[in-house]
Amino acid sequence: MSDVEIRDDRAGGRLEAFAGDEVVGHIEYFVLEAPARALVPVHTIVEPEHEGKGIAGSLARELYGIAAREGVVVAPLCPYVVKWAARHPEEAPAADPELLGAAVEWLKTHPGRF
Repeated sequence: MSDVEIRDDRAGGRLEAFAGDEVVGHIEYFVLEAPARALVPVHTIVEPEHEGKGIAGSLARELYGIAAREGVVVAPLCPYVVKWAARHPEEAPAADPELLGAAVEWLKTHPGRF
């Protein structure tokens, strides 16, 4: 995994893992503004030939790291990130249920986004 670099494409709503110039995995997310600011991961995808190398976990860890550095929370809707957070509660504080509900509502009002 040391040859993978993770980059945040905030404008594109993607946290991307690169091996050289190739994107080998990513988390698609959006930034929720209300009722509080939060990063909301929706999908985690790793290219099949790169599965099993810890890329998805590294992406999830970095997303929580970004949130911590920015002083915001993560409200995970992505099933992988939800499971990762449950296994790493020291790195992934639980999101408020109201925030999760607001994230679900945001998705409903932006059906073409993901």
